[in-house]
Amino acid sequence: MAVQKKSMIRSGIGAITSLIGIVLLVLAVLRWREIEWPAMLWLIAFFVQTAIRAPSSIRNAKNTISTSQKDAVEVALLMGMFATMMVLPLLYLGLGVFAFADYGLPEWAAAVGAALMAISLWIFWRSHADLGRNWSPGLEVRDGHELVTNGIYARIRHPMYAAIWGAAAAQPLLVQNWIAGFLVLPAFALMWFIRVPKEEAMMRRQFGPAYDAYCGRAGRLFPKGFA
Repeated sequence: MAVQKKSMIRSGIGAITSLIGIVLLVLAVLRWREIEWPAMLWLIAFFVQTAIRAPSSIRNAKNTISTSQKDAVEVALLMGMFATMMVLPLLYLGLGVFAFADYGLPEWAAAVGAALMAISLWIFWRSHADLGRNWSPGLEVRDGHELVTNGIYARIRHPMYAAIWGAAAAQPLLVQNWIAGFLVLPAFALMWFIRVPKEEAMMRRQFGPAYDAYCGRAGRLFPKGFA
């Protein structure tokens, strides 16, 4: 019998990251008058992203986990994303640090970033809505885990990663700083290439031929046959 575990959402890491995020978010909001409009759009998008994920985090914290791959590599990848997608930009906006690494882009680049962020937020919301109780921040399988193949998952296997790719691409266009804005791209690329093969192997072990058939119908980030 598989050993039952608590979801990563209820781990000490989850509590610490949530606390850090709240403190830094408050600091950034207090400096809103000093923040330029592209970075302010990023901050608003961060609020929206948090609002999308919070209900799933609260509900799914009650999940009982039957399989978990929370090893040192997984924790390091999650911490890298937490640092580059949350801590560094919020430190930059809340405390004004890293200003020495600023760069400037034309307004059209910021507009492209805003459009990318808007699309990614919609995909992010749709992904959480369709996954329901099956979402987890870590490589985990819950008791009663289902293979979700409806909604946005009917044609894309990893829409949530697609949403994060969009947000990661938008971040350096909105937060125009090599540390606070740009570093999220290599951090997420590393997560994508290391974590996704592990995640798909875990799903294949859990669902067998049904998952193979699903992979034949749905693309990883884009629908099959997408030009």
